[in-house]
Amino acid sequence: MKKAVTLALAGLFLFTAVSAVGQAQTAKEVLDKMVQAQGGRAALEAVKDTTISGTIEMVQFGMSGGITMSMKEPDKMRLDIDIMGTVISQAFDGEKAWMVNPQAGGTQEMDAKQTADFRRQALGNDSVLNPEKYGITYTLKPKEKIQDKDYLVLEQSYKDGEKVTLYIDPATYLIYKSRGKATDQNGAEVESETIMSDYRKEGGLMVPHAMTVIQGGGEFMRMTFTKIATNSGIEDGYFKIAK
Repeated sequence: MKKAVTLALAGLFLFTAVSAVGQAQTAKEVLDKMVQAQGGRAALEAVKDTTISGTIEMVQFGMSGGITMSMKEPDKMRLDIDIMGTVISQAFDGEKAWMVNPQAGGTQEMDAKQTADFRRQALGNDSVLNPEKYGITYTLKPKEKIQDKDYLVLEQSYKDGEKVTLYIDPATYLIYKSRGKATDQNGAEVESETIMSDYRKEGGLMVPHAMTVIQGGGEFMRMTFTKIATNSGIEDGYFKIAK
């Protein structure tokens, strides 16, 4: 009897160990399939910079305008929003995050929390292809049902402790939604979700042409992208703090 119990426990331990390894391998496999679904490693590696432009609707403020978002590998990003002729800019140059709002008067560097948030958002394709370089790890979580559909769930953990949850369509392996923390207009930390839709092929890559951002449980903004360009030769200076 004792031997039988020992064998049973050994079998349970082995099953648990194998399951844990399988879980880790499955997380990597899901990530690899995500990369393939977006166009493949070679196509993503070929992208050095991306500029996306379109329209934005600030739902909670009842305002709309134009938006241009530029990214340069591996960690630069700039966002320009034109609301009724007033351009609000935010950027991260790889080291510093800054913003300019004409209504508030001039340009200023972001605080430490805002800079950390922008640093993560500015990470490009290389952080997905080589996450270990950036201290990013992925953990596969149990599937979650959204509107009667089961989505694969990957938890993305950054080296600063922040976590982002990715919900992946099991039929396409494209990201349906991401969920994490954000800072609202009052400086408070809130839960934020970004829903991505209308995926279309652009230059060999599958890119969402619509995004909806939900903050604190309410719809915050909608974005529709009408033009996407890659490898335009954007200079590093474009992301530097405006003087």
